[in-house]
Amino acid sequence: MFRKKDDAGSPGPKDGEGDMSAPPLKPFSKRGSHTPPKLPSKTTFTPTEAPRRAVELPSLSAPRRLDRPRLGDADSKRLTVGREICLSGEITCCDKLVVEGRVEATLSDARAIEVASSGYFKGRAVVNEADISGRYEGDLIAHDRLVVRAGGLVTGSIRYGRIIIESGGRISGDMQALADVEGADEPPVPQGTPSTF
Repeated sequence: MFRKKDDAGSPGPKDGEGDMSAPPLKPFSKRGSHTPPKLPSKTTFTPTEAPRRAVELPSLSAPRRLDRPRLGDADSKRLTVGREICLSGEITCCDKLVVEGRVEATLSDARAIEVASSGYFKGRAVVNEADISGRYEGDLIAHDRLVVRAGGLVTGSIRYGRIIIESGGRISGDMQALADVEGADEPPVPQGTPSTF
């Protein structure tokens, strides 16, 4: 069945008979033929392959965005003096002043003043509305409404359009309704009043 072929003229297979001989072997390489060849890999990076995107840099001329939303122009002109803060001087162009600390000042061109229960205001204020829960000393003109909350104390020269005093609120000094006073914009200033806390 297996015969050795003669190089010199041995007869080949007859028609219809299949060649049973094995194909010739390939010589071994130095690495061996048992590992598959590696595909060429791309190890270099070219910048043209990276997708391009625009980088947004903040502009120095652009307005700064606040983290919290703006509630309107009224809140943008609000000044809050926090607890354990002392402020003295003149306050202008303020729509609403909230006092939680100590303030010695003249307040003009304001819509409202609010003195919290921990707050102390000493000076002069001309406003439309005043809401006092802490201490207020000095001259106060509230064109529309003055509210003295429980625990609030107002002393000095006080002019008001309407007044509301809660149970526990106290007032003392020269008090008059604006309708009863002529020249209500300029109440008399007490003489000899110290200007320090």
